[in-house]
Amino acid sequence: MIVLGIESSCDETAVAIVKDRKDILSSVVASQIDVHKEFGGVVPEVASRIHVENISYLIEDALKKANLTMDDVDVVAVTKGPGLIGCLHVGVQAAKTLAFAFHKPLVPVHHIAAHIYANELVTDVHYPVLALVVSGGHSQLIYMKEEGSFEILGTTQDDAIGEAFDKVARVMNLGYPGGPKIDKLAKQGKNVYALPKPKTQGKYDFSFSGLKSGVLQFTKRMERQGKTYSDADLACSFQECALNEIFDKIRLVLNDFPDIKHFVVGGGVSANSRLREKVEELKGEYPNVTFTVPPMFACTDNATMIAVAGTIAYEHGRRADASLTADANWEIQ
Repeated sequence: MIVLGIESSCDETAVAIVKDRKDILSSVVASQIDVHKEFGGVVPEVASRIHVENISYLIEDALKKANLTMDDVDVVAVTKGPGLIGCLHVGVQAAKTLAFAFHKPLVPVHHIAAHIYANELVTDVHYPVLALVVSGGHSQLIYMKEEGSFEILGTTQDDAIGEAFDKVARVMNLGYPGGPKIDKLAKQGKNVYALPKPKTQGKYDFSFSGLKSGVLQFTKRMERQGKTYSDADLACSFQECALNEIFDKIRLVLNDFPDIKHFVVGGGVSANSRLREKVEELKGEYPNVTFTVPPMFACTDNATMIAVAGTIAYEHGRRADASLTADANWEIQ
């Protein structure tokens, strides 16, 4: 089965063509990072306009790179949500147009489910699964008893971890996007500064707002006292505290759900080198669980994961018609 996927939920316009879940025939992405850098974050109206400018060219380019025409495509899959509503609409309208013009089945895809299914590009996923989704807008632990089944065990009570990385980077004047900059700087530092340990109500939930505020209070306190501090050490201390919050909860779930066979990660923050190291460390603690992290190109927003998730959704009978519309707050399914 050949599926064309379209992704436009935030600031990346992406189109990919994937065959049978695994074989990437083409993948093209137009990033807007350089545009939004000067604003210190994504401006939704600007992002939407750039999606409009890029989408037709990228569809044409993806087909050309795959050496295919729309006649060769079996299914059109598109991100319905969640995301920025104006950005989502661009991708949805493009997908509806393709599906209508070329008489192809149209499949709506959930963005978070796609991040999880990106792991299919590495290996066959074995259920039950525990999925960690960590990105700029999401921090969730999701239990999947079987393919297509999603139970959210834990979620963030305030900031997502990627958002916390960006805000701390702003406090430290590192620029946007903050995640890669903190990750790189932390390699040069040590975990020496005491930062507040996040507190949560739910057993498996996350919280990063207090940690973010703790970094700001630390820098202000040092400034008031006329003391200097190491940016590298502060980046390392923040990163360790944030990731420890996540991995403490992962261990709780793995201990409470002994039936879990596979642990997978998805989302932009899964590109963080220290997070990937911590996943490797977990392997030794849970020898009966398979651990998978998606390839670097499939961590940030992309359309290969939309095509893979679209293949799975299609196999489970999901279809849409001309009434399909974007849903910025679509619950995972």
